[in-house]
Amino acid sequence: MTQDPFITHRSLLFTVAYEMLGMAADAEDVVQEAWLRWSGADQLQVQDPRAYLVRIVTRLALNHLRTLSRRREEYIGEWLPEPLLTSAHTDEDPELSQRVSIAMLIVLETLGPTERAVFVLHDVFGMPHGEIAEVIGKSAAAVRQIAHRARLHVAARHSREQVSRSEQQAVVERFLAALQTGQLQQLMEVLAPDVVLIADGGGLVPAAPAPVLGATLVAGLLAQPNRVVTARCVWLNGEPAARIEIDGAVAAVSFVVENGRIMQIYAIANPEKLTRLDKPVDLSRG
Repeated sequence: MTQDPFITHRSLLFTVAYEMLGMAADAEDVVQEAWLRWSGADQLQVQDPRAYLVRIVTRLALNHLRTLSRRREEYIGEWLPEPLLTSAHTDEDPELSQRVSIAMLIVLETLGPTERAVFVLHDVFGMPHGEIAEVIGKSAAAVRQIAHRARLHVAARHSREQVSRSEQQAVVERFLAALQTGQLQQLMEVLAPDVVLIADGGGLVPAAPAPVLGATLVAGLLAQPNRVVTARCVWLNGEPAARIEIDGAVAAVSFVVENGRIMQIYAIANPEKLTRLDKPVDLSRG
C-alpha cells in the first residue's frame, strides 16, 4: 500500500514551517491545518504532492507570521526561537544544520515575512524562483530580487566562519566544565572578550532583560557563588549546545563559536519553549 504523501513529507513540512516561524508549536499548528486542507483536496489531480504540500505550508506560515508581530512586540524581555533537540543524523546534512541553527533563526527574525519565505524556500530548500513566485503571488523576476536582498541581509548578520561540529563541541564542553566548577578564570578563557549573552525568560522566569556584553560581565553573571549547577552537552537545532540547570531552573543554551572561543550565548529559559528537550525531532529537506 502506497503511503500517503503527507505522511511521507511530514518532516519536511514541519521543517519548512519551523524555519519560517521559529516556534515548534506554531509550526505544528500550520502542519495540522495543512493536513486538513490536503485531506479535503482532490489528490488525484495533484501532479507533484511534495511541491503542492510545501506551497500550502508556506502560505499558511506566511499568514501566521504576519499575525505574530504583535505577539512579539508584547513579549517580555528578549525573544529567542524555540530550541529543538535534534537527532544525531541531522548532522549528516551540515548545510541544513547551519540553516536551522538558533543563530540563523535569530537572523531570519530580522527579515520581513516575504523575504523570509523566499530565503527559506530558495536558499534552504532549493525551490526554483518560478515555484516561489506562485506561492507568494509575485513574478519570478521579483522573487530573484527579493532572494538577492535577503541573502545579502543574512550574510551581513550571520557568522562567516565555518566551525566544525567537533571543534564547537570541544569549546562547549570546556565552557560547561568551567561553569560547573565555578572557576571564573577558566570561564573567562573560553569566552571571547566581546561575547554577548542573550537570555529569554518570557517574563515567566528570571532572565537578563537586555543583552549582556563583554566577557567580564558575562562570566560574573554565570559564575556566581553558592549555586548548584548541572550541565551537559546536547544537540540543539543540529549543533552542539547545552542543557543547563542552575538551582533547579532549566535553560537550553546555544552558542556561536569563533577562533576557539564563544562569541554569542543564547539562553532559552522560558519554560513554554522547553517542552521539546526530551525527544529528538527529525528535521529534513527531503
